[in-house]
Amino acid sequence: MILGIDLGTSMVKAALFGRDGACVSVASRRSSPTAMGGGRIEQDFEEIVTAVGQVVAEACAGHPAPEAIGLTGQSDGLWLLDRNGRGCGRAISWLDDRGNPYLEKWIERGVFEAVFRRNGNAIFPGSHAPLMAALTDSDPERLARAHTASYLKDGILQRLTGVRVTDASDASLPFLDVVSRDYDPEILRLLGLEHCAHLLAPVMKAPGQAFGLNAAGAALTGLPQGIPVHAGPFDLVACPIGAGVRRPGDGLIIIGTTLACEVLVDRVDTTGPAVGMTLCMPERDRWIRSMPATVGTATLDWVLDLVGAKHGDVDALLAESSPGARGVTALPFFSATGERAPFVDVRARGQLAGLSTATTRADLVRSVCESVAYAARQCIEAAGLTGTLSVCGGGSNSITWSRMVADALQRPLSIARKPEVGARGAAMVAMDVAGIDYDFDAWTRPEGVIEPRRERAALHEAGFAHYLETVEAARHLWHSPHRARSHAPRQAIPCPAI
Repeated sequence: MILGIDLGTSMVKAALFGRDGACVSVASRRSSPTAMGGGRIEQDFEEIVTAVGQVVAEACAGHPAPEAIGLTGQSDGLWLLDRNGRGCGRAISWLDDRGNPYLEKWIERGVFEAVFRRNGNAIFPGSHAPLMAALTDSDPERLARAHTASYLKDGILQRLTGVRVTDASDASLPFLDVVSRDYDPEILRLLGLEHCAHLLAPVMKAPGQAFGLNAAGAALTGLPQGIPVHAGPFDLVACPIGAGVRRPGDGLIIIGTTLACEVLVDRVDTTGPAVGMTLCMPERDRWIRSMPATVGTATLDWVLDLVGAKHGDVDALLAESSPGARGVTALPFFSATGERAPFVDVRARGQLAGLSTATTRADLVRSVCESVAYAARQCIEAAGLTGTLSVCGGGSNSITWSRMVADALQRPLSIARKPEVGARGAAMVAMDVAGIDYDFDAWTRPEGVIEPRRERAALHEAGFAHYLETVEAARHLWHSPHRARSHAPRQAIPCPAI
């Protein structure tokens, strides 16, 4: 048995797999981010630690102890921990917007692009750098109390094994030289964050190491001491592994809280537009070129709340409205942090257009789902897809929505093996590191293929062109000097010279 633990933004899950790749047990606990007001969103690290113990005990009950444990989960945010791996207050979620003004200043002053040209990663408000900068100004004592500026799964590794390290996939953004896989002091200097360098955990060398479950970890999970535990890669890298993406040019669309559109590459390119992420894979000569848009299932949640519907209603609502949503169109940028791929703009905001008194709630839902499909096309093309394409994530459970994505892209979509694609990828990497043999093809065999409907190609080609035109027009309006601001002016932010 192999155990994969997935520490999602809103759910903690444990999935137990047999050596043949079959999932024999899954357990989950909700662990939602908490809105603190004023755009601040935080999470309780200790609550997640407790949830890990509960889901592991439940998933493993009645089964032999796992031979290895792999961790994955949400990245970014700022999980400040003390020397013993306990939270220094509540963690700041990657959904939090207090880093917005810092990122805006870095963009205006050329720092944002200078960092991208060094490591191929576009900083966004919920990543380490803007949040560290925000705390430096607003709560320096909290930074001073911390021993580690951690990522969630690395904090869980420390609680399970006592080891303080990070994985290169997490560390890729913002401070890593993704070729040497060491921290780049010049990036810290550009961002004015040299004073935070001591908070960065050592980076494991590829493909990483496994560390034995210690007494505290055994007490938390109910498992025997000594089981090898591997931290990494984080979910944007674990999912393509679990989906079987293994050739450069092949890609994956994750319809999750984030709409992550990703392509496996064999070189780092910092010459193109300064957008997206370049994330280290477990292999030294492989990276994931990721366009992690903020327009995923959270966008669908928003429109469902608006019309008083539930996730179980989605397919029926989509069936009630015709392709094109009877003229209703949407821009799905409803995140308070704006958008981070395939363009970066903290002022990006959503919109619904083409409304009339004849518009139905089904039209609203379809228009938003179609807009996410068009965002997926824009992102996967920007990521450089040249090969096959797979799909996974909670949104892919709607076969109607997944078919809409295939139609918008006019590409076949392989359905990644379920359940728990991220936990599956984490388990596979843990087996690699622990020296456990397994059949890669059996573990990643797709559940089917969604073929695009050719008869809808012209409709979606026109819809995509209109989407791109609307995005471009909206970007000018977001920065209009006449645009009303929803927040008070921020304090002046110092920025070092490039």
